Amino acid sequence: MSRLQTADRTKLAFGGLALAVVLFFAVNIFSNSAFQGWRLDLTEGRLFTLSKGTLNVLSDIEEPVTLRLYYSKKLGESSPRHATLFGRVRELLERYVDLSKAKVQLELYNPEPFSDAEDKAVADGLKGIPLNNAGELGYFGLAGVNSTDDQAVIPFFTTEREAFLEYDMTKVVHTLANPERKVVGVMSPLPVDGGVAMPPRTPAPPWAVMDQIREFFDVQALPTSLRQIPDDIDILLLIHPKGFDDFTLYAIDQFVLGGGRVLAFVDANAEVDVPPDGRMTSLPVSDFNKILKTWGLQLVANKVAADLDSARRVNVRVGGKLSVVDYVVWLGLSKKNFDAKDAVTGDISVINMASAGILEKTGDAKTEIQPLITTGPRAMGIGAEKIMRSPDVVGLFRDFKSENKPLTLAARIKGTIKTAFPDGPPKDKDGTSVGVPPKHLGQSARPANLIVVADVDMLYDRFWVETRNLLGQRLLVPNANNADFVVNSLDNLGGSDALIGLRGRQESSRPFQLVLDIRQGAERQFRTKEQALQTKLEDVRAKLNNLIQRRGDKSDVVLTPEDSAAIAGFRREMSKVRRDLRQVQLELRKDLDRLDGFLKFVNIALVPLLLGFATVMATLIGRARRRAKTVPQE
Repeated sequence: MSRLQTADRTKLAFGGLALAVVLFFAVNIFSNSAFQGWRLDLTEGRLFTLSKGTLNVLSDIEEPVTLRLYYSKKLGESSPRHATLFGRVRELLERYVDLSKAKVQLELYNPEPFSDAEDKAVADGLKGIPLNNAGELGYFGLAGVNSTDDQAVIPFFTTEREAFLEYDMTKVVHTLANPERKVVGVMSPLPVDGGVAMPPRTPAPPWAVMDQIREFFDVQALPTSLRQIPDDIDILLLIHPKGFDDFTLYAIDQFVLGGGRVLAFVDANAEVDVPPDGRMTSLPVSDFNKILKTWGLQLVANKVAADLDSARRVNVRVGGKLSVVDYVVWLGLSKKNFDAKDAVTGDISVINMASAGILEKTGDAKTEIQPLITTGPRAMGIGAEKIMRSPDVVGLFRDFKSENKPLTLAARIKGTIKTAFPDGPPKDKDGTSVGVPPKHLGQSARPANLIVVADVDMLYDRFWVETRNLLGQRLLVPNANNADFVVNSLDNLGGSDALIGLRGRQESSRPFQLVLDIRQGAERQFRTKEQALQTKLEDVRAKLNNLIQRRGDKSDVVLTPEDSAAIAGFRREMSKVRRDLRQVQLELRKDLDRLDGFLKFVNIALVPLLLGFATVMATLIGRARRRAKTVPQE
């Protein structure tokens, strides 16, 4: 009987196993078809979740958009990274098709060498890269077309822009779905659209940020001296408003009061504003406070923002030796510095600024001032003249004294605004106002929506992007989201939220705060002692020079016993200070090593040990309860 029971149990086990396998495949097949549109993204930062901007773009498509994805299989065979990237691109585009309800149509092509597909890829503007010595080319790009034959193309998907994948592809869809674009009028005394650059005064290409703006807007360059903003301008972009006469300021004032939108970049020390001869005789400051104050805001005079927590590490020479120091006025700002609730900054990860100014609300402001970008609490205002020529990077770090409050670097302004010209338009010498709008506005016709940023340098290429040459084309590889912030702001001011959230998908750098505090504390102590040593060194050099001047000819110089003893004592003291400096560095390294060891122990050993201990305890408690239940009751 027991053998029959054993055989039945064996058959039952195999039958259950077979049923489980069938059920597994059935559930997977059913889930794959029934829940195809469902996604669960558990990654930090929701890296695989489409942004709100992409969803808005896809939902607003009215006419069909056809996307042609070209990918050479031979390219994937020789480059596994491109094969992986192709999988991501195809998956994203298939999601676009689903979410757009087939308004986006996807076509896949494998452009083999000398095939019709290769000819089609070339005709669509794709760029191939060599695969072998036989001259065969591999293609990996995207071309799109709408019902009116407008075209947009990504010539080649490079792995360097993988973090901006969704941005690049949604940009193509948006461009094709919205052929009519807003007009941005740009006013600036700087060569933002190319021309003569800073010394050596050689011709320079347009700033990269202008290329980014042109991908979404029609740009119209405006003179810095005019009497009326053209009627076709939707958004006014002011970059370093400096030297504008009253007629130009009045034109801007009336444009805003008439409902126009403005994105203004002002600065207390614009490092990119270099005179033709390269000699700085005065602070390169934006003089726009006459207008800003009527908006309820002002640029603090002769002050730049310094932030210990956001300071960028730079290389400087100290006493003839290369050293790495936190430059407290060059800021690498992260998510903690942005207003996460505002559409402009909600998805921005990193913004780099350089000697940014400080914005403050005026005492009689009637408008709503909403900070978009701020420093951390460990910040202070530093005199702009200390940054103007050859800043003492080490000294700024060493002498830093926190004001224990965040400083505003960018702000949104909302509400009713009054004119900066209450007496009417300015007059010519003959008492007339020729060329100005015929109707003078005393206050805004509807609530204004303006954005002011206290840094001009953040727009310059060196602070946010690397420019490379790929197959004869200019390739931009951003290391910060500066241009994304500009385009987001213009999108928002233009009345469209469609593209908000597309950009800023790059992961931000998040240093461990405890390590940062330990390093900065020890380093500041190191820099203070280093400065004392340098001061003593300069003192002894001055004494030696005075001694040489008193003795006349250098060959006749004979040091007195007192001088020799002083120099020997200094050398002993210098050796002692150097030992102290090395000890400070050693203690810093020990603190960091101890902290590193502790963190490794917690992550590698402690957590698994605690989990194992909890598992053992749960097992023992379970056994004890089962034994208690099986003990016969008397």
